[in-house]
Amino acid sequence: MPLLELDEATVRFGGRAVLDAVGLEVVEHEVVCVLGPSGSGKSTLLRAVAGLQPLGSGRVLLDGHDQARVPAHRRGVGLMFQDHQLFPQRDVGGNVAFGLRMRGAGRAEQAGRVGELLELVGLPGAAGRAVAGLSGGEQQRVALARALAPRPRLLMLDEPLGQLDRSLRERLVVELRELFGRLGTTVLAVTHDQGEAFALADRVVVMRDGRIAQSGTPLDVWQRPTDEFVARFLGFGNVVPATVEGTVAVTPWGKVPVPEGSAQGPRTLLVRPAGVRLVAADAGLPCTVTARTFQGTHVTVHLQPGDGPRLEAACALRAAPETGDAVGVEFDAAETVVLD
Repeated sequence: MPLLELDEATVRFGGRAVLDAVGLEVVEHEVVCVLGPSGSGKSTLLRAVAGLQPLGSGRVLLDGHDQARVPAHRRGVGLMFQDHQLFPQRDVGGNVAFGLRMRGAGRAEQAGRVGELLELVGLPGAAGRAVAGLSGGEQQRVALARALAPRPRLLMLDEPLGQLDRSLRERLVVELRELFGRLGTTVLAVTHDQGEAFALADRVVVMRDGRIAQSGTPLDVWQRPTDEFVARFLGFGNVVPATVEGTVAVTPWGKVPVPEGSAQGPRTLLVRPAGVRLVAADAGLPCTVTARTFQGTHVTVHLQPGDGPRLEAACALRAAPETGDAVGVEFDAAETVVLD
């Protein structure tokens, strides 16, 4: 039995389904990240599970029990908001101990648990510090410790790293992944940042217009997006209509090889940038380099074929051509995906 189950969960605002008959299961010790653009319904899903947003229809079940009549504070879930929502009048220890006090824990238990959690999140000895004097990353850690203090069976995170700078986000997401694995915490998180979701999750759920567009492991979703929406949301730009005939797709770029066993007939084709290989200008599909973007580990090269849609290629730093250069393009079947 899953720890959390959403059964046809629906929320309507002004007649519009913000959450549209969503079915989702989360098993114990699993980390699930719900990913999607603004307005896709991901935060509403989180609030519905927490009991902060009533359902119009459907059910939220925890351990198989319908939560329709269970108020938010009795659901046994922890919720960490994007803006932390720490209590400025309380010190760090007072913030972390808040949930424990609400449950009637004694002073000794509170002090022991606060010390344990601050050690766990990398803030040992910080119980007496004022919240106003904390950096953004430190506030994030305190908010996490507060959410973990009552030992929730399900921890929910709403854009947990959204307000932090990139380098701090990248460091904290690794620390969170290690922490959840060590604690065996069951996590349901929502984010619009696919890098964050793919680094943190055992399973990624992509939402669109209140519905689940795709669910799978990060590797599955990345390697085989289910449709054009998911592919483009993940940042893939090389998506075109195609007709698949055997192991070849006829596209606006000409004939592109596809993996054996690909679905046949009229389809949509994705070519990952790694599958766009640059060759001599007199070989392959003739293109002109229109721009290059430095990505740290590689260069993204933007290409304009003579009469087809633009292409993106990923090139090694030393091998990237200059803007204005004429190049040829060949395609790698291992990096093409025939979308459903």
